Amino acid sequence: MSKHHFETDAIRTQLERSQFQEHSTPLYLTSSFVFENAEEMRASFTEEKERNIYSRFSNPNTTEFVQKVVQMEGAEDGYAFATGMAAVFSTFAALLNSGDHIVSARSVFGSTHTLFTNYFPKWNITTSYFDINNPDEIESLIQPTTKILYAESPTNPGVDIIDLELLGNIAKKYNLLLVIDNCFATPYIQQPIKYGANLVIHSATKLMDGQGRVLGGVVVGSKELIREIYLFSRNTGPALSPFNAWVLSKSLETLAVRLEKHCENALELAKFLENHAEVSTVKYPFLKSHPQFKIAKKQMKLGGNILAIEVKGGLEAGKNFLNTIKMCSLSANLGDTRTIVTHPASTTHSKLSKEEQLAAGITPGLVRISVGLEHISDIINDINQALNS
Repeated sequence: MSKHHFETDAIRTQLERSQFQEHSTPLYLTSSFVFENAEEMRASFTEEKERNIYSRFSNPNTTEFVQKVVQMEGAEDGYAFATGMAAVFSTFAALLNSGDHIVSARSVFGSTHTLFTNYFPKWNITTSYFDINNPDEIESLIQPTTKILYAESPTNPGVDIIDLELLGNIAKKYNLLLVIDNCFATPYIQQPIKYGANLVIHSATKLMDGQGRVLGGVVVGSKELIREIYLFSRNTGPALSPFNAWVLSKSLETLAVRLEKHCENALELAKFLENHAEVSTVKYPFLKSHPQFKIAKKQMKLGGNILAIEVKGGLEAGKNFLNTIKMCSLSANLGDTRTIVTHPASTTHSKLSKEEQLAAGITPGLVRISVGLEHISDIINDINQALNS
């Protein structure tokens, strides 16, 4: 347990300095590492000696990044991946066997949904979905073969919240592994392990980088589970590159200060849009009108930088809104310094049927806004003119 605060650990958790006494961690752009002699090489490969062997297994830059996330989440160990989806897939693939069953929130990222419905069934791994707004149905979905309980909170793109403590209690009662995607919140805003999560996954591409530069993913949790994920990943090769790990580790140094401003801007924008004539609903965790406002306040330090609005006029109105945006970016990414607007029904979730979209909380006029770090007046002015036009 660190004696320092979150912000201090994010900055001061570093590799040991080399003989050059650098102040900032250097890049270790090497595919492999050398050994003094045959005995050291043997001991390293049998894991009698802990050291770097090959950057697909570990690398100093990756280690520093993982150590920071482990500390932030209150975990024991972790492993970093080339992308967030590599982290999601590898976690499930490492821990599940043919015949196993997953209970998942229906509101999950589109690619995760595709894994559950298109790919895992090939290996006889099945999934049952629960409505995040009706958690009472979770226990009825649990089968003798259920191994993992999975959810995102807040959800993508509907910004719904689920009670992590409730999930933790259910997982403990039925001896399930609770896996939480904490990407939207980051460990600065919430730490699911406190509420019983066994593993926490992040797309580091999003707020952890925060500037739209690199791809990355990470999973942290118990040493025992991470060991299984590490062995799977060591052999299948989804490792994070040293350069991206270096960028992400530096990015974590400013995570707290960036998120404070992201969340301040997002709350102000949400309050403005609540009273807008062209918007029928606004969902933001720290608005009192949010259906799970009390749960959000219980488990989140701040409301995050994502809000979902329903533009009056449905699908065409949503597309017209994007077409009239001037300053904000039209992009599939989120968690950037730049404000990004997305219309999920016609883009990120367009491959889902209308029934699947609605079941995941995606209505025709839903617009997801990832609020950036521009001046709030400029953000409001751009979104306001797009809605009015």
